[in-house]
Amino acid sequence: MLILLPPSETKRPGGRARALDLDALALPQLLPQRDAVIDALVALCADEDDAARVLKLSPRQRGEIADNAALRTAPTLPAVDRYTGVLYDALDASSLGGPERRWLGAHVLIQSAPFGLVGALDAIPAYRLAAGTSLPGLPALRRVWADATATALAEAAPRFVLDLRSEAYAALGPVPAGTRTAYLRVVTDAGDGTVRALNHFNKHAKGDLVRRLATGRPRITNADALCAWAGEAGLVLRPGAPGELDLVV
Repeated sequence: MLILLPPSETKRPGGRARALDLDALALPQLLPQRDAVIDALVALCADEDDAARVLKLSPRQRGEIADNAALRTAPTLPAVDRYTGVLYDALDASSLGGPERRWLGAHVLIQSAPFGLVGALDAIPAYRLAAGTSLPGLPALRRVWADATATALAEAAPRFVLDLRSEAYAALGPVPAGTRTAYLRVVTDAGDGTVRALNHFNKHAKGDLVRRLATGRPRITNADALCAWAGEAGLVLRPGAPGELDLVV
């Protein structure tokens, strides 16, 4: 099973002295796109006013321009530790042991805007770039990433993909046709046969689910097996709309 996670707008600062090594990231086929987006972002951030306008930053957020300008030389952290916020706080990867973190490294990819899909343990710097941002000199990020990412995922040939990304980030890296996949929705059961999608608890439930998977490390090759495992783990996970699974909380 391969799990696709969204990034987070908030990130942990600092890291190890080791700088970004694009050759060491997952899906090395994406190197040309990574170089192009990083070069465009670094160039944009040479002018603070232009960067604040394009990135839609408030005065309080202008310090993040310096993070972008230093992308190639800044300290790095494993991606799963770099991101903070509701989902990543619930996952709490830093508290997991070695086997659990290795499972994350083998089964989780995180969709970033500047680096594309990266492995959970891939070392990345702090940055500021959203999926919907248009960088000068480049087409829309969806056009930069989508085809190349779908091709790279097809070559990786995952047996089953569980997609936990938001729509904006899923558009940057569509799962290739022919791959067994399920898009996860977090819902509440109204009791009358209908369900309602959740917002805040959506992120927390996704992080908790990934933590449980990393702790249990089950062998899952399709949606039915995932639902069966979830039931044994005390979760309610069931088929929803075609191509979707509903996690009921």
